[in-house]
Amino acid sequence: MSIAIVTGSSGLIGSEAVQFLAEKGFEVVGIDNDMRAYFFGETASNKQNEASLIKRFEKFSTHNTDIRNFEEVDKIFARYGKEISLVVHTAAQPSHDWAAKEPFTDFSVNANGTLNLLEASRKHCPEAVFIFTSTNKVYGDTPNNLPLIEADLRWEVNSEHKFAAEGIDESMSIDQTKHSLFGASKVAADVLVQEYGRYFGMKTVSFRGGCLTGPAHHGAELHGFLAYLIQCAVTGKEYTVFGYKGKQVRDNIHSKDLIKAFWEFYKKPRVGEVYNIGGSRYSNISILEAIKMIKDLSGHELKYKISDKPRAGDHIWYISDVRKFQEHYPGWKYEYNIEKIISEMLAVAEATLNIKN
Repeated sequence: MSIAIVTGSSGLIGSEAVQFLAEKGFEVVGIDNDMRAYFFGETASNKQNEASLIKRFEKFSTHNTDIRNFEEVDKIFARYGKEISLVVHTAAQPSHDWAAKEPFTDFSVNANGTLNLLEASRKHCPEAVFIFTSTNKVYGDTPNNLPLIEADLRWEVNSEHKFAAEGIDESMSIDQTKHSLFGASKVAADVLVQEYGRYFGMKTVSFRGGCLTGPAHHGAELHGFLAYLIQCAVTGKEYTVFGYKGKQVRDNIHSKDLIKAFWEFYKKPRVGEVYNIGGSRYSNISILEAIKMIKDLSGHELKYKISDKPRAGDHIWYISDVRKFQEHYPGWKYEYNIEKIISEMLAVAEATLNIKN
């Protein structure tokens, strides 16, 4: 039986990977020490996700291990050795705001933790496929230099620009830009993943995600804008929009669609690959548009205020061009557009909080 290692196994993408792979017949070994609760407070803890996964899947086990501890990581990989055919690395400090509070913690989790996992993989299962959840923040705030046009509810790129039709592709530079410290630590990890592929010949890939979301996302003010927006709308809590008049645009990809992309890569892996991945033109929205859609779909009217000060290094407009991945893996298709994503998240939020509008 093939072994799959999933880091951040109780989080949004990790838990989706656990479910998918367990149903495919893998023995899934999770690594998760619930640092999300440390980052964002107990309400953001993923312990309930972990308990649910353990209950549902006999082939799933988990280790309360810090990926910064190479000795402990090495023990897990040594135990399973060459039976490991897949490593899905989703564990991270995910907020560029939070990173500025504790730069050492951020870098050690995102960069050093990734290095530990790569080295353990090279040592014990060099033929395994290594999938890394990177981020569009590796491009820093370079997207803000695009020729942007202000519309009623969103910013858009001038229609004559090469990125207007399909979004931002992998040709965008990661240099001479403000990344945020989070972006910098993810750049380090992203480049390490590429290098272990190119230098050692390992089957590695960095998926540079737009907004990754879904009903299992425990949104917090500093991370997970759509989940937190819906949480505030359902509970009546006031939401603060940081800058850009609330017209900033993000593409959103459902966790299920992302895991299906991972699966396509696993079946036909490449070496040291990089893909932009997100909702693309198929699934994107501005904050103001999201507020309107939430009201139209559920009746929940969000209380919000707009701050003039944007977050450092934040994007005004970001839509992923996913054509490179689609060209390499034409079998991959979207299941969720933005309306379907928001509808599902609203239903889950209302059921979880036992709220009826």
